[in-house]
Parts: sequence; structure tokens; C-alpha cells
Amino acid sequence: MSTAEALPNSLPRPEGELKALKRVWEIPKGWRVLSAVNNTVIGGFYIGTAVLFFLLAGILGLLMRLQLAVPGNGFLSQETYNQIFTMHGTVMMFLFAVPAVEAVGVLLLPQMLGARDLPFPRLGAFAFWAYFVGGLVFFSTLFFGTAPSGGWFMYPPLTGVRYSPDIGADWWLLGIGFIEISAIAGAIEIIVGVLRTRAPGMTLARMPIFAWTMLVFAFMVVFAFPAVILATILLELERAFDWPFFIAARGGDPLLWQHLFWFFGHPEVYIIFLPAAGMVSMIVPTMTGASLVGDRLIVVALIAVGFFSFGLWVHHMFTTGIPARSLGFFSAASMAVAVPSGIQVFAWIATIAAGRLKVTVASLFVIGFLVIFTLGGLTGVMVALVPFDRQAHDTYFVVAHLHYVLFGGMVFPLFAAFYYWAPAFSRRALSERLGTWAFGLIFGGFNIAFLPMHLTGLIGMPRRVYTYPAGMGWDMLNLVSTLGAFILAFGVLVFLIDLARNLRPTSTEPAGDIWRANTLEWLPNHIFAARSIPFVTGRDPLWDQPDLARDVEAGRYYLPGTATGTRETIVTSAIGAKPDYLLRLSGPGWVHVLAAVFTAGFFLLLTVKAIALALACGVAAVVSMLVWMRDSDPPPAGTVDVGGRVRLPTYVSGPDSHSWWAMIVLILVAAALYLSYLFGYLYLWTVAPQQWAEWGSLPPAGWVWASLLLMVGSAGCLFSAHRLLGADRLRGAVALLVAAGIAALLGALGLDLWSHWRSGLRPQASGYAAMVYANAVLQAELAAAIVVMAGFAIYRVLTGQLDQVRRVVFDNLVLLWSYCLGQGLIGLALTHGFPRLVGVS
Repeated sequence: MSTAEALPNSLPRPEGELKALKRVWEIPKGWRVLSAVNNTVIGGFYIGTAVLFFLLAGILGLLMRLQLAVPGNGFLSQETYNQIFTMHGTVMMFLFAVPAVEAVGVLLLPQMLGARDLPFPRLGAFAFWAYFVGGLVFFSTLFFGTAPSGGWFMYPPLTGVRYSPDIGADWWLLGIGFIEISAIAGAIEIIVGVLRTRAPGMTLARMPIFAWTMLVFAFMVVFAFPAVILATILLELERAFDWPFFIAARGGDPLLWQHLFWFFGHPEVYIIFLPAAGMVSMIVPTMTGASLVGDRLIVVALIAVGFFSFGLWVHHMFTTGIPARSLGFFSAASMAVAVPSGIQVFAWIATIAAGRLKVTVASLFVIGFLVIFTLGGLTGVMVALVPFDRQAHDTYFVVAHLHYVLFGGMVFPLFAAFYYWAPAFSRRALSERLGTWAFGLIFGGFNIAFLPMHLTGLIGMPRRVYTYPAGMGWDMLNLVSTLGAFILAFGVLVFLIDLARNLRPTSTEPAGDIWRANTLEWLPNHIFAARSIPFVTGRDPLWDQPDLARDVEAGRYYLPGTATGTRETIVTSAIGAKPDYLLRLSGPGWVHVLAAVFTAGFFLLLTVKAIALALACGVAAVVSMLVWMRDSDPPPAGTVDVGGRVRLPTYVSGPDSHSWWAMIVLILVAAALYLSYLFGYLYLWTVAPQQWAEWGSLPPAGWVWASLLLMVGSAGCLFSAHRLLGADRLRGAVALLVAAGIAALLGALGLDLWSHWRSGLRPQASGYAAMVYANAVLQAELAAAIVVMAGFAIYRVLTGQLDQVRRVVFDNLVLLWSYCLGQGLIGLALTHGFPRLVGVS
């Protein structure tokens, strides 16, 4: 019997079925709502916090514009301006732009994919609370005079101890590094959610474009963010322990920071843009009543943009002395990315031409986006030309280009999304009258503020200056820009008034589908998304299946009730979306909130050098996570009826498990981090190869063989424990083998470190020496995670909660442990073999 033949369920549904389902998914009331993990609650918290940071950063931008309104202004001091400038860029990029689009994904994806929730509700809630606590503490440094002042890009040597001895740079490095880890946690959940929790029948070819953009977005986060995390680790090690990664006189290079930062920074432009483009691709068909033209071509374009974006980072470094051949390659790549971006723009225009566009506030913001982003793209092609970039670099022309791309490419679609999706989550739609005023003020104010900056830059005004002399031809242009910024701010104020008057979030009685839309998030909504999980037959399911909404609400599809008495959703195959098993989801709780608070405390207390308190918070965070994980792997409950005479298992392990997929993505993050390190190691060798031979001698080869032997022993213990798992009589042997394997792994790491130390190599001696010890730091971080996981696995083995069937915890340990051993082997080859290969004795 095929899946389609097995549906629908018979009517009427059993009495009490819907009531039981509502009881299981009930959102905590009052202040206990903070313990909720429902995607609608966490998504709402996320969006509200991102909007708060947008407003705070916008206020900082207004203060900057007041300072620059007239020449020689003394409104802000130089140091205060530098702090505000740094915080404006940092908050907009790290605390608003990426979290905002991730928040929209958390809010919309489960409903859009036909799932009950994302696969790791507590992980999503943890990511939000870490972002919320860390972001607010970081922003508050402005009020204590300890905010960073080295620019949102934090270029060394300006941000090294010599030129920035205060704590501001440390707040940026540890605070932003921690917040990026939170973003990666959200990306892991989005990847697994999109690939494994789609409604049955929703193949990849039928998946909404917004889901495709969020999938590409999440993979870009996985591969791009580790580069900036590594950069922050290296710079903090340099500041705290004098390891000279970026000090040219000692074998380092400040340009290494730029390479690592912009390898993250330029993909981040598209990380921000692609989800916004996905929102546009959802809004345009609804507002025109026509299916999206070239939808499959758009998917290809999305993937192409994601791919090309990783080859553009030198676009920001054309004036740093890069060889001419490299300049030509990166210039061509910078222009090539305009092709897939243009495909999307023409597809939207063709869709508008194919239907009849409804003039709504959402469609006005979409049109505004098309105009402004296209202008930003054109100036992007201009700065991709090396001769022009050398003239415009570090002028206000680049400031204008940046804002046309980022504000036009992300903020306008976000406003459109508010007006489009508000009826799905609010009792009332937002006001078309107030929204029209908000659009006019924002569109006009934005262009009045930033269009003159192109000219300001072309006639020579440098960016990042807190004042300027009169008579340079910049006076009137700056005054006009300041006026435009305040008009823009007034438009945002009108939008906030509209939100306050009309947005009434609800989980039971939203305004509903007032647009006659085409995708599943517009099904009749409950606190657990739709009443039943539908079977999808096309990309526009509400248009292709006219009775779908009625049948879903009647409970005629999958999971019309709760099959196990807990929160559940269906896990489907990654490509064909065939039902695989029933996933039991976590409910409300406080442990993930505590884990987030303690993790934030660990990083933030390290910043102020409160080491003892930081370590205490670190231990508390680990304990909280272990308690969190204790009930994350419930025992198998056989197979259950999920509706339509379809029965699914309640437990799977190995590659079929969603948890296995999450661990694979986490390993990709670790691999991206280590690849960034490999780049840094080899980059420093290329810029100062002669200095490598001057710093001591290499450890004898015997130390390498001893480390290798211990790693082989660790692998052997892991393999043996894997073979013995499940035999009740051998639980102690399995636990002993895991412990012995961990001891061998730590022994290999310690022996390698000791070999370098014994040979006279000190991390403060040179950039090369610092890189050798940085390898050990990265390996130690992995080993620490494995020690915690191994301890948890030993506990579960000894208590009978881990066997041949119930083995997800052990499978994940094996994956990460195996990767750690592989990375260790590469590290040995790099730090012992490569220097010998290039002639270092």
C-alpha cells in the first residue's frame, strides 16, 4: 500500500483526540513561558530580540549622523565615536542581521514544512537564550565605557594589546565568538529540520523556496562562521598570552586576520541576503496569484550564490598588496556572483508580469527591495573592478554600497515579511494605511541618507572618521544624509506604532490566510501547527490540493492525535520525504535556559578575567547540558499507528537517525574550523618561511611514533567497545574500554605537546611556534567535548540505558571520536612532517 493510498483517515475522529493533542503541546502560562521550547514561542522571542538590537543599532547610527552633520562637530569625542561606530556595525551584523533571518526560519519552517516542530526544540531554545543573554551583556558595555573601539572588523595590529590595551577588544572577541557559536547551533537544527522533518510527499523538488534558502543559509553558516571563530581565538590568545599570530616582527602577519575575517565576512552578505530573497520568493507568487517562474532555476541560483560567495573574500583586500593574478581571479569571481543573483531578480519580475500584482504594503516593500538591491548590486560590480576599487576603497562610496546591499537586500524583505506573515500568527493583520506611510518614509529616508554618500565618497571623504574640516565639498551632502537618516528613523517609528496597535500574537485564533496563499504555513493553525500532518503532492500545496486545509483540520492525515502521549513529529527521508520513524520531542523545561546562562557566564567572565567564577560557570553549563541530555534519548516504544493505517517505529539509530545527521553537521563545523587553521598555518609559512628555521629544533621522530601508537590504541579501544556493546555481562568491560580509549587519546595529545616543549619551542617565540601550539588548543577543545560525551556514555552503559538497539549516544560519540583521531593525525603530519618536508631541521 502506497503512502498516498493509506490516506485519509476515517471520520469522525475519536472523541478527545484533539483535546489530548492540545494538552501535550500546551505552552506554559505566565512567567513560565520562558521555559517554552515551541518554535512559535522561541521564534517570536528571537524576532523580538533581533528587532530590539536593530533599534539600538539604529539609534547609534543616528548619533553618528548627528556627529557628521556639520564639519568640526564636537557632539561626540573621538573615542566615543569609535565605540559607537564599532558597536553600530557589530550589533547590526552579528546581533541583528543573522539572528533575524535565523529567527524567521525558526518561526516559519516547521509550519511551512508541515512538521510539528524543529527536531531539537531545546537546542533551538538554548541558541536563543545564549544569544539573548550574551547580546545584552555585550551591548551594555557601551554604558560602562568598556565597549570595543577597533571597528566592527577588529583589524590587528590596532586591536592588539599594544594599541588597544583596555578590555574592549576582549569583549568583542569573546562575546561575538560565543554568539557565533549560538548561530551555528541554530544552523545545525535548521539543516536537520529541513532535510529530515518535511511532510510526507514533500520531496526536495516540492520544497518551498524559503526552505531552500534557509538550507543554503545554514550550510553557509556551518562553513563560514568557523573562520571568524578561529580568528577570534587566535587574537584572544595573542592578547592574553602573547602568542604572535598577527605581529609581523615575530613571524606573524596582520593580513591573516583579514583573510580569516573576510572569508566569513563576504559570505555573510549572502548569508543575510539569501533568506531575505527566499521571503520575496514566497511573497511574490501570493501577491500575483501566479506560481513562481523558474522555481527550479532559482534553486540552482541559490546554490550557485552560496558556492561563489566563498571565493570572493579578497574582494575586500584589493589594496593590501595582493598579487595581480590573484586580483584578476577574485575580481572575476566578484562579478560572476551577479549572474545567479540576477536570475532571481528576473524570475521575480517575470512572476509579477505573469500575474496581477496586488498593491499591498508587503508588495510595496518587495518593489522597494528590488530597486534598492539592484542599485547596490550595480555598485558592487563597480567595486569589483580593481582600478575603481583602489580609488573608492575606504571612502563613503563603500559605505553607501554596503547599506544598499544589506539594508536594501535584507531589511526591506524583512518588513515585507512582517506585513505578509503577521496574519498567520496574530489575531489582526497589520494596518495597510500605517504600513504605506512607513514604507514611504523608510524608502524615501533611506535614499536621501545613502544615495548622496556615493558622491561624498567619490569626491574624497574617507570612511571611519569622526569629523572633517569645512570647505572640502562634503558639508551639504553630510547634512542631507543626516536629514535622510532621521526620516528613515521616523518611518521605523511608524512601523513600531503599527506593531503596537495591531500585532496580537496568538497560538489558537490567528487572522488566517487573508491572501489566499499557496504554502502550508497558512493551514489552520494550532499551538502545534496544523491539526494533522498532510501528504504533499506539489510545490503549491494549497493551490494544487484545494481540499487540503479542510482535510488537515478534520484530522484526516498523519498524527491527528498523539501516538505516544508525548510531543511528536514525523521524520522523513532526506530526498523523497517518505516516512521513516516517529520522533518524540522534548517539552518545556529550565535546564536548557540554565545551560545558556551558564555558558554565557563562562565566556563573559573570562573577558573580565574572573577565572574562578568563569570555570564554575563552565562546570555548571556542562552539568546542565548533561541533565538536558539525560531524557533526550527515550527508550524504544515499538511501532505506533500515526494515522491512515501507517505504522512507524519510535526509535532508530545510525544514519537513519536525525541525531546522527546533526553530529555529521557538527563535524563539518569542526572540519571547517580546522581547515581555517590549516590555511593560517600555511599562510604564515608563505609570508615568513625563512623565520621557521630560526626557531629551535623539531622534536625527535620517536615522539611522533609514540603519539601515533597511543592514537592507534585509542581507536582500538573504541572499536572493541563498539563490538561488545549490548552484552549485559560485559557492561563493565565496555565502560573500561571507553575510559582506556579516552586516556590514550589524552595521552597522545599530552605527549605531542610535551615533545614540542621539550625541544625548546615556546608559543611566544614566533608566529610558527604559536601556530604549533594553536593546533594543540584546537585538538584539546575536541578532546574536552569527547571526554564529557564519553563520561555520559559510560554512565548510560553502566545503568543499562545503552545497548545494541538504544545506542544513539554511543553512535554520536564514535563519530566525533573518529573525527578527532583523524584531525590528530593531520595535526601530527602538519606540525612534525611538514617542517621536515620543507627543510626545517
